[in-house]
Amino acid sequence: MFVFKFLNDQLLKMQWLRSLTKLLVENVFGLSVNARLGSSIHFFIYDGIKIFILLSVLIFIISYIQSFFPPERTRKILGKYHGIGANLFGALLGTITPFCSCSSIPLFIGFTNAGLPIGVTFSFLISSPLVDLASIILLASIFNWKIAIAYVVVGIILAVISGTIIEKAKLEKYVERFVFSNKMAEIEQSELSILNRFEYSRDQVLSIIKKVWLYVLIGVGIGAAIHNWIPENIISAVLGQDKWYNVLLATVIGVPIYADIFGTLPIAEALVLKRVGLGTALSFMMGVTALSLPSMVMLKKVVKIKLLAIFVFIVTVGIMIIGYAFNAFGYLLM
Repeated sequence: MFVFKFLNDQLLKMQWLRSLTKLLVENVFGLSVNARLGSSIHFFIYDGIKIFILLSVLIFIISYIQSFFPPERTRKILGKYHGIGANLFGALLGTITPFCSCSSIPLFIGFTNAGLPIGVTFSFLISSPLVDLASIILLASIFNWKIAIAYVVVGIILAVISGTIIEKAKLEKYVERFVFSNKMAEIEQSELSILNRFEYSRDQVLSIIKKVWLYVLIGVGIGAAIHNWIPENIISAVLGQDKWYNVLLATVIGVPIYADIFGTLPIAEALVLKRVGLGTALSFMMGVTALSLPSMVMLKKVVKIKLLAIFVFIVTVGIMIIGYAFNAFGYLLM
């Protein structure tokens, strides 16, 4: 237990980085980390560096795993399953795929075109941006392992239930016709050597960091502002646990924002530190990652408005249920 706690504190939570950042702020900038400005700078530097370090390592590992699962192989694996088992496998597979729903849509097109049930593709589409291996580690680094595991479990459940409902409703006719005429590129596994896989993983790290670095910095900056500059009574007045609409409002606020889980985690962290309910903070994070407006615009290009509306409604209701449940029972995880 001592070894696990040491590794968790030093490798995951990076307490060594927290201490170094404190020395930097106090000795180089001449600011106290107990003062508002010093605390904000400490939050920004520490969280920003920690997220980029974890992100780079995790993307490399996940990308190496992904190199064994090109679209055609993924389709063949999913094709072996049926019913709710297929939806579950689609949701689980979404945990090792790219980090935003926009990048998941090409695979959505390929899976649909390959004849996979629409419910499976939607389970995949929901879980891919919402829950991934990196999010488990980052959630654990900011909160704890209980919250990280609980978030992943409810995210997968949401993906499976949403996909199952869409499949049972037989909504295939609301998928745009051109989707069924796009072919997936096949990649032979023998083409990739260990060196190829390492190069692919390295390129994925660089590519994804280039896409998300600005959102991460914005998220960390907003988190630092919330944590140190916005009075707790103002946040409580808007998103306090005594407000019945807190989860609904947090979800709706998240929709117009385009970011991934890495940019929204610092904001969720700051909200929880300001005594906003855990479920409210997670609902905001899920709204951003699963229902962001730019992602919905892209999804509208491959499905008709009725299916898009049903998808948004189901996922929104699911996020709200999860949010209120976390608010009610989240104290058990803290």
